[in-house]
Amino acid sequence: MKKEIHPESKTVTITCACGNKFEAKSTKDNIHVESCSECHPFYTGSAGKKSKTSRTEKFNTKYGFNKENEN
Repeated sequence: MKKEIHPESKTVTITCACGNKFEAKSTKDNIHVESCSECHPFYTGSAGKKSKTSRTEKFNTKYGFNKENEN
């Protein structure tokens, strides 16, 4: 690596909108974020789960097809 061309990396405090604070390495002084692992719906489990019904099953249910009628 060439000397004196890379920015200085330092420990900074990252602040979330929910109030959570944690430290990381960065070239910036302070970082403010909108969501973190404490408040993001994906990490907290409050995000809606996808339906496990496939498109084929939805089609068969909509039009009245099922395994009993497949003779």
